[in-house]
Amino acid sequence: MRFGLVEAGELEFSIGLGLGGCLAIYRQSDIQKIVEKFQAKQHVAKYQKFFTLFFSTLYQTTCDKIGRITIPPILKDAVKIKKEIVVAGVLNKIELWPKESYEAALQALLGGKDPESDLAKLSEEAFALLDETEEGSDE
Repeated sequence: MRFGLVEAGELEFSIGLGLGGCLAIYRQSDIQKIVEKFQAKQHVAKYQKFFTLFFSTLYQTTCDKIGRITIPPILKDAVKIKKEIVVAGVLNKIELWPKESYEAALQALLGGKDPESDLAKLSEEAFALLDETEEGSDE
């Protein structure tokens, strides 16, 4: 996954708060796209706390000589990473989950115990997005 973060021959990326209790690793070009989109909404009051938290905890970094990264304590504490993590490649980002949280969420989803998530329904809706994209490209 590290190789997917290389841009213009440089391995630099940002780690920040992700959705649902994880950390997300973003390519620098993706951070620039996020900044551009958020700038249009920077004066909307309901987003101010999110923007402050997201950007104040965004950490630009790289790997050390043997490929490791350092996760700042503030980010580890924010998502309650204690010891083990799960690394998940998700579209254009890499998610870092506390192992306990990831396994609990996975079991709840697979076991039908997550009242907000029905795996069959979510899968159907997600794959329907593929049809929308194809229809949109025909226009």
